[in-house]
Amino acid sequence: MGSAVIGALAGLAFVYAFDSPEIHDLGHYRPISNTVLYDDEGRVLGTFALQRRTIARYEDYPTVLYDAVLSVEDKNFERHPGFDMWRMLVAASHDLRCRGNVQGASTLTMQLARNLFLSPKRSYGRKFREIMLALQIEHRFSKPQIFTLYANQIYLGHGVYGFATGSEYYFGKSPKELTLAEAALLAALPKAPNNYSPLRNPERALRRRNLVIDCMVAAGKIRATEATAAKNTPIQLHIHDDPNSVAPYFVEEVRQYLENKYGTEQVHESGLRVYTTLNIDLQQAANNAVLEGLAAYDRRHGWRSQLQNIWTREKGEQHSISELSGPIEPGSYIHAEVMSVSSSSALLRFGRYTARIAANDISWTNLTLPRLLSAGDLAYVKVISIGADSKARVCLEQESKVQGALLAIDSASGDIKAMVGGRDFSYSKFNRATQALRQVGSSFKPYVYTAAIDQGAAPEDTVLDGPTTFLTPSGPYSPHNYDGKFEGVITLRHALAMSRNIPAVKLAQRFGIKSVIGYTRRFGISERIPAYLPVALGAVELTLLEHTAAFSAFSNDGIRARPHYILKVTDYDGRVLEESYPLAQDVINQRTARVMTSMLHDVVEEGTAVAARRLKYAVAGKTGTTNDFTDAWFIGFSPSLTCGVWVGFDEKKTLGDKETGAKAALPIWIDFMATALPRQGPRHDFLAIPADPYQVVARQTKDISASQFSGSSSSRKGTRE
Repeated sequence: MGSAVIGALAGLAFVYAFDSPEIHDLGHYRPISNTVLYDDEGRVLGTFALQRRTIARYEDYPTVLYDAVLSVEDKNFERHPGFDMWRMLVAASHDLRCRGNVQGASTLTMQLARNLFLSPKRSYGRKFREIMLALQIEHRFSKPQIFTLYANQIYLGHGVYGFATGSEYYFGKSPKELTLAEAALLAALPKAPNNYSPLRNPERALRRRNLVIDCMVAAGKIRATEATAAKNTPIQLHIHDDPNSVAPYFVEEVRQYLENKYGTEQVHESGLRVYTTLNIDLQQAANNAVLEGLAAYDRRHGWRSQLQNIWTREKGEQHSISELSGPIEPGSYIHAEVMSVSSSSALLRFGRYTARIAANDISWTNLTLPRLLSAGDLAYVKVISIGADSKARVCLEQESKVQGALLAIDSASGDIKAMVGGRDFSYSKFNRATQALRQVGSSFKPYVYTAAIDQGAAPEDTVLDGPTTFLTPSGPYSPHNYDGKFEGVITLRHALAMSRNIPAVKLAQRFGIKSVIGYTRRFGISERIPAYLPVALGAVELTLLEHTAAFSAFSNDGIRARPHYILKVTDYDGRVLEESYPLAQDVINQRTARVMTSMLHDVVEEGTAVAARRLKYAVAGKTGTTNDFTDAWFIGFSPSLTCGVWVGFDEKKTLGDKETGAKAALPIWIDFMATALPRQGPRHDFLAIPADPYQVVARQTKDISASQFSGSSSSRKGTRE
């Protein structure tokens, strides 16, 4: 009887083989695969996909995983022709007794056929077709090929397909690094990914994992002592939920570019490989610096938050966030659920961790714990440390609506190394590094001084810092200094270092505001700038990207490299679709660039950015503050890296009294550069200023008297346009 059944099935398979184009095409089959983004060191930065999947080769899967899968799913895989008749007869007998449909008994090959070509609906007809397809698959492909197809196709829960992706998602490691316990857990999931999810049902997952280990012992794949040790190992996850989360604003910029060029379908289904300019370590430093800087700002202004309470008043109905799926590490800023509050402490929970906040930990709020927190509140906290006992140390922070942005560019190549477009991408996708036009304040002054230096002025020339009224087409204009004081006759170097307003306006008038605007065009700034004197003090709106890229020319000997974020794009098979190279343009001559670098270095050494001296590296830059303290800036650079920081509200709203660029933005820049500078190699000073070939012109320029910069209407005589 059995022989007859096998013969009939074989005959049918032979006939069916000539009518199955899907099997014929399986040799060229490629699952929907991720487009993967890599950083400048080849590390995965992000992915785009309809399904989370990484395609791996047979040799990428370790023996321990292969044995675990076969032991629990198909112990006769290496011997059967595609189906296991004995298992099927036993399963059929069981189903007849239970009066149910054919269930179980599917080999790996049959599961592969079902996942690729058939519906999940259980029926005798579907089971029969599974067998037919499995026979054909076995006829056309080797066992290693079949296992590889299966291992890349199988669903493991939480949107994860394939064991390679599962290894990265659940354990944060490649398949070759899996331990016995970890391999057994992955092998436990295909049977029912949702039921055995270690995130949703950890106890079920543990029992199923241990069953897999027992199956491996029974199959002779491991020793009993190995099994005991593995079964006594608790499930330890290192969830990598969203690889895009480290640089979401940057990844979104890349996605928009790729979709515009290659189309949505190719980007999300074809498995492109995108090699970007970003560096993950610098990006993480940028993320931390911005969040720390905004937290410091919020603490300066006291407690102003109204916390969301996620416990409803209906009896027994609560909304919990205890099952966080993303990675939690020291330094992370997250939301935690307040479980209980007393006068002395509050108990918080996030993920599998708990933490306590003591009364003295919240002294900066000037409130007591019962007034500050209630059970069910979502508190915003910074994770200080995490213990092995699932206990953590946190400090309470607050989420205001203040925003920050940071952009770091390699000055020589234009490679964007870090990009932060806001404090929380999940809250707002608006990229304040590339999209927001904000008034730049005094950070605009270097363009004014560049125009002056390039046209013959010298850093030691003097100018009168005194009360002045300028006659303009719109009427008299009387600028004031930030401190409301006047310093008298000072050098241009000192005027820039201390960000004196009146000297900047005098220079703009002397050398022509249209000339200044012309220089900004050389620096790559394309935004419309009106030709009126207040522009000299930054009454113009720019993006952080344009502003930062412009400053990169100072340390690069007057050459501006066009900022870019993609180095190379290849298709799934490695064919290069595009490759970019640095595109540079001359902005100013070498001497002017080095003179300006020297003057901007003095901003750090003795001017408004003196706090940056603690870096002990050669750095330079310019602070910027707008009227009513609505925008705070610092754009600065080392010999190789240029970084810009902006802080403000999305709406035109004051940051508060004295919230200058030096106070709100510069600390963020310093924190980032403290990590970035040691990575740039040996310490280098800025290059020396070359001798001036036009010494006569320089001497004549130095003889310019302070009266010629008085700002009277007659001083416009001889202005260079």
